[in-house]
Amino acid sequence: MQDVFVGFTSITWQMVVMWGIGGLLIWLAIKKEYEPMLLLPIGFGAILVNLPLSVVWEHENVAGFLKILYDGGIVNELFPLLIFVGIGAMIDFAPLFKNPTMIFFGAAAQLGIFVTMMFATLLGFDLKTAASIGIIGAADGPTAIYVASKFAKNFLGPISVAAYSYMSLVPLIQPPVIRALTTKEERRIHMSYHESNAPKWLKVLFPIIVTMTSGLVAPISVPLVGSLMFGNLIRESGVLDRLSQTAQNELTYLVTLLLGITIGGSMQADKFLNYQTILILCMGLVAFVFDTVGGVLLAKSVNVFLPKDKKINPMIGACGISAFPMSARVVQKMAQEEERGNIILMQAISANVSGQLGSIIAGGLILAFVPLLAH
Repeated sequence: MQDVFVGFTSITWQMVVMWGIGGLLIWLAIKKEYEPMLLLPIGFGAILVNLPLSVVWEHENVAGFLKILYDGGIVNELFPLLIFVGIGAMIDFAPLFKNPTMIFFGAAAQLGIFVTMMFATLLGFDLKTAASIGIIGAADGPTAIYVASKFAKNFLGPISVAAYSYMSLVPLIQPPVIRALTTKEERRIHMSYHESNAPKWLKVLFPIIVTMTSGLVAPISVPLVGSLMFGNLIRESGVLDRLSQTAQNELTYLVTLLLGITIGGSMQADKFLNYQTILILCMGLVAFVFDTVGGVLLAKSVNVFLPKDKKINPMIGACGISAFPMSARVVQKMAQEEERGNIILMQAISANVSGQLGSIIAGGLILAFVPLLAH
């Protein structure tokens, strides 16, 4: 008789809390449409793994399907790398070629990663875990998962949830930070844009050169950079259109679905409900804020040395994060609200594309240098 009611007698308050968290993520995905492709499966996975006996994870020394997916897709980094192939196939680096100076904003907007690393170490986290928390600021979910799977497997759940949740909240996080750092006059700055076509040879050589350079400078970053650039090479080659479309759509959607529910499955109550999770969520927000601050302040600094007709709209700096193309859309919307007809979308897209590249490079550098510093 006891076995019949084991599902009811095994319920704990921690399970109930995790059901609520899973339900909240599902609500955000459906009602608010915040990253539904990720938050919905993460939320459902969190509910699944916190049901009594946790059969979907492991029961009586038998791995459940979520544990099998976790070992086969997260522990060996397969899922994040496959997603990078799809992302690479989606990205058009042409706007960056037309505005190469925007790459500096992609670098400046990684400030939050290193500021948050410092805060995390001061709060008692070891350097590898601090780096995994800081990478939330890359605004790049797959990069955050990849680094966390290397350095902080025990915190993979909260790090992943923070990364994807804050990515979805970019329209709420960035505007107040941008307004606090800029004047109305600065937000109304117009920027000229001249259309030009990037030559095909440049588009084809770019992913090859970036991959080789990364392999020489930081060899451990090659899986990250190489996956992204392989996807981009498929796109730009012009001879694999059907494969490129498959990578952008079917591959990305399927792997993202499996990744999401697997990340949710890593959110067992005993690992997720602790003060360290709260700290990680708070520091993830700090990372996003400082990323925006870094990009905007760089643009304002550069403007000091530019003539009036060449000044940069400092909101462009906020697009240096990797949340592509969401951040560029947010900045363009703000520009339109300040002054109708002010079109800075292409410059914003250029900075946003550089942010995608910058986050991968930042992740690679962390993977390369943190182990050396940790000894």
